[in-house]
Amino acid sequence: MADATEAAGVSGALARTVAALRAERGWSLDNLAGRSGVSKGVLVAVEQGRSNPNLATLARIGDAFGVPVTRLLEGADESLVQLSGPRDARVLWTGPAGGTGTIVAATPPPWAAELWRWQLAPGERFGGDSHAAGLRELSYVESGELVLTVAGRAYRLGPGECARFPGDLPHGYANEGSERTVLTMVCVIPPVVS
Repeated sequence: MADATEAAGVSGALARTVAALRAERGWSLDNLAGRSGVSKGVLVAVEQGRSNPNLATLARIGDAFGVPVTRLLEGADESLVQLSGPRDARVLWTGPAGGTGTIVAATPPPWAAELWRWQLAPGERFGGDSHAAGLRELSYVESGELVLTVAGRAYRLGPGECARFPGDLPHGYANEGSERTVLTMVCVIPPVVS
């Protein structure tokens, strides 16, 4: 029952935040659909709290507004210093072998940054799409091996290695090794020009 209650709370926060951000910018649903690549029908369901969109959809909506995914899920908090812990983190991707993509925290726009922790089981992959223009990613491998593919070129990273790249290029992450890969990722989201 707690999961259903939490999901309803997240859907409600998402609905309020998307509607408020859209109104703040004076955008119609058609305008947001065009900027995000998310269908108008999905956006209507989101704003009515009837949707549980996947990570890719949340990222597209966040990118369109120039805000981190956490801003969409939690709404605005005007505190000068925001503290968060494990209870505030949200798993937004689960792989077929039990890997996870967890958003730990984010800063507000402009130039918002998202902090992610990823665990990829052997054989798991994530990504492939590009993000909004100007978005930058920074990925640090804590353990295991990571194959990062950016614009069709593969890069192999091991523990202690880091990759910085334009997130607005098609890219994906894969664990082609035999051990779990753990990485920390930071996504820097540029301001949106209205």
